[in-house]
Amino acid sequence: MSIVDRFLTIIITATITSAVWIVAGGSLMDNASSASQIGSTRPAEAAPSPSATMAVATDSATGEETGDDPVEVAAILDTESATAPSARSTRELMIPVMNIRPDDLSDTYTDARAGGDRLHEAIDIMAPRGTSVLAAAPGTVEKLFLSKAGGKTIYVRSENGTTIHYYAHLDQYADGLVEGQRVRRGQRLGTVGSSGNASDEAPHLHFAIMRTTPEAEWWEPANALNPYPLLTRAK
Repeated sequence: MSIVDRFLTIIITATITSAVWIVAGGSLMDNASSASQIGSTRPAEAAPSPSATMAVATDSATGEETGDDPVEVAAILDTESATAPSARSTRELMIPVMNIRPDDLSDTYTDARAGGDRLHEAIDIMAPRGTSVLAAAPGTVEKLFLSKAGGKTIYVRSENGTTIHYYAHLDQYADGLVEGQRVRRGQRLGTVGSSGNASDEAPHLHFAIMRTTPEAEWWEPANALNPYPLLTRAK
């Protein structure tokens, strides 16, 4: 066989081999794009978000178990968070005890409690027993709750659902006050007392402000705000 013949043979063989690979490759690509093949080779589905779980019901202000049935808690991956209150809502906040002036208030927000294990995260407004407790802002009475630590308490949620005002150690609730009732700013909610773990010799209102989300329950953890600077703006 001459050199020319050998050269032609090599070219023909290479051409045939390339054609075979092109045909085979096209067939494989068609198979890979088929529904059955996609179903077996696509990435695994993302893991589902955690579902809500059940937890023992506790008082958000004291951390104590309430003895109620287990409650559903929010999913771990819930990314909604509490926001800062508007300037208007804080400006319209009133001192929630009758006849108490800004100069009468003391900032006890960062005081230690439980032997230093936690902060107070509220202020104590000292007043004679029986003094009227007033709604610091308009809202809805979400819960009337009796706890070992807080005694007779009231949770009032703001009109936009993002703030809860917590009133504790009351002596009495106002006549006719019920859960679900809408209250106006300055409306009488009850009277100052020393129920719960407060000293009988020092009746006062324990007042806390908690930032939350409209979907969160009254007992769920929330972001505490110091009421003192908000109530003493006019000083």
